[in-house]
Amino acid sequence: MPEICKIATEKAPKAIGPYSQAVTVNGVLYSSGQIPLDPETGLVVGTDIETQTRRVMENISAVLEEAGIGFKNVVKTTCFLKDLSDFAAFNAVYAEYFVSLPARSCVEVSALPRDVLVEVEIIAVL
Repeated sequence: MPEICKIATEKAPKAIGPYSQAVTVNGVLYSSGQIPLDPETGLVVGTDIETQTRRVMENISAVLEEAGIGFKNVVKTTCFLKDLSDFAAFNAVYAEYFVSLPARSCVEVSALPRDVLVEVEIIAVL
């Protein structure tokens, strides 16, 4: 059985349920979805898609850093937007972080936790 390692950092929001911020197995990191929560206060950051996306990216960065890797190691993202009309603004911030252009899915969903505008999960190689 492969060894599964849990990734946890104080620099990203704590898991608020029965899950890990991320896990690694067989040289691959799988993250839980990150929403725009401030890791210190647990409060939602911002009311617009740009601010919320930037916070999500900072949370992802913290998880990647804890695993000893960076955005260039990300091979797949799954992005959830509350309103697909925010797609262009979301993309503008997303592109600042994911310069390596990983594979991606991006969908509109009817609701996200804490009524946020965006959630992103990643798969990365170690």
